[in-house]
Amino acid sequence: MWFRRDLRLADNPALLAARDAAAGGSVVPVFVLDPALWKPSGQPRLAFLIGCLNDLNEAMDGHLVVSRGDPATVLPELATELGANSVHIATDCGPYGRRRDEAVRAALTDAELVTTGSAYAVSPGRVTKPDGTPYRVFTPFSKAWRAHGWRDPASTPRSISWSSDVRSDPLPTAVQRSGLTLPAAGERAARKVWKAFREENITGYSVDRNRPDLDRTSRLSPYLHLGCVHPRTLLADLAGRTGKGEQSFVNEIAWREFYADVLWHQPDSARDYLQPRFKQMTYSSGQAAEKHFTAWTQGRTGYPMVDAGMRQLLAEGWMHNRVRMLVASFLVKDLHLEWTRGARWFMRHLVDADLASNQHGWQWVAGCGTDAAPYFRVFNPVLQGKKFDPNGDYVRRYVPELRDIEGGQDGGIHEPWDLPGGVPSGYPERIVDHFAERDVALQRYAAIGD
Repeated sequence: MWFRRDLRLADNPALLAARDAAAGGSVVPVFVLDPALWKPSGQPRLAFLIGCLNDLNEAMDGHLVVSRGDPATVLPELATELGANSVHIATDCGPYGRRRDEAVRAALTDAELVTTGSAYAVSPGRVTKPDGTPYRVFTPFSKAWRAHGWRDPASTPRSISWSSDVRSDPLPTAVQRSGLTLPAAGERAARKVWKAFREENITGYSVDRNRPDLDRTSRLSPYLHLGCVHPRTLLADLAGRTGKGEQSFVNEIAWREFYADVLWHQPDSARDYLQPRFKQMTYSSGQAAEKHFTAWTQGRTGYPMVDAGMRQLLAEGWMHNRVRMLVASFLVKDLHLEWTRGARWFMRHLVDADLASNQHGWQWVAGCGTDAAPYFRVFNPVLQGKKFDPNGDYVRRYVPELRDIEGGQDGGIHEPWDLPGGVPSGYPERIVDHFAERDVALQRYAAIGD
């Protein structure tokens, strides 16, 4: 059983298929440290991954086999050495994963590569328009996705005979940057987080999910990314619950699956524009642009909600989704920098960095993605702060220079440049004027035409 983005024992159809194929024999659980994925991954993601692998290894009584190298070399050699008749996986729907798995399939000489299930409730490519073409817009996709439905969770094996005495490389030691606080790792932690959210916060989720000051989102994205819990499990637990909060949460799962479907049909969109005409957009460059980018990455733009979000990212390897949209809009439409730069920064620093969701989320904000006419949507960082952090608590949590400032909706903390004493000591002045840069962004958009 070759584990990838399915680091769990419960609701794992590929694992059940491996057990059944063993026909009373043993299963060798393997995780391959693939340099092609390991090297470009950000430190928060790697630290969380190592924690999840340690949790999985403990759940299988220390039998997880870790191998380093190219899977197309490592797995055929291991299969031959052990006399394995099959290698079991869940389908990897990403561009690299698809190429890698085909290379492994071609390299296996004495064993069959067997795919069962995927990381999604509905595997990408399954939901199409009546004419067989893929959806390009979320709302009709989500309706078809719900109508398609999904399987019930797979049973959890009571016992599996894990193969003993298989040589394993040691797992790397997790190197966690000073000041970075990551969530508890692994399947057990995922179920605990899900249970707490389901019992305490999901009822009000449709409204509260937009409030970063309340911290009432599920925080499940890191676990979903590595498959510590399957979305099918979450959907099954919500079956029959028709409240606005529950349905809003299901909608967020649909967004995740929509972006995976877009990437499945258009693998180049991981790096390139879904709407090619936006390549013609004029983006800022030069020394001033680089200073602006650095200020953005450090959370020192002078706009409190933007800075709070970027500092939360550095402190936790995570950022509230409402704030992700705000900081992305600020980079592209206030600083006029290309969305790809922000997407790369997020991939490097997010513990839940998911290629499909990250790249397409950035394109959605930048105006070159799946939304029909989104470029005119320019987030106002002050109004966003007043509306979704009305008391200023989110800003105070992550921007210590502003903790002594009172006021939220009435100005105060969200407009520190208007304070009687001016911007507090240690906090930067605004690096740009939002209203002026909004006009520039719209002018540059108009210049590329329809």
